Amino acid sequence: MPKVTSKFQLTVPKVIADQYGIRPGDELQWSPAGDVIRVVPARQRKQTEESLSLRDRLELFDKATERQRKREAARRKGSNRAGPRDRGWKREDLYHRGLAH
Repeated sequence: MPKVTSKFQLTVPKVIADQYGIRPGDELQWSPAGDVIRVVPARQRKQTEESLSLRDRLELFDKATERQRKREAARRKGSNRAGPRDRGWKREDLYHRGLAH
């Protein structure tokens, strides 16, 4: 039988976790029900990496890697950053904004 720790944490028995598909990181709802407390998985897990085949996981990884390469290439070219001429104002303009002349 699990015990409550000094930090008010509780371990879910493996048999129960396996039976209800509870995994590390899942959220559980705690609901008072008279003299007992109901613990209910917050929702069924969506399709996770565990349920994907190795080929599907590698395909997702390759797509993410390609997106990251594109972002890094764009940064190297400077296309993600607007230069001082592109933004329509200069830093010096900020020093006089809102002041009476």
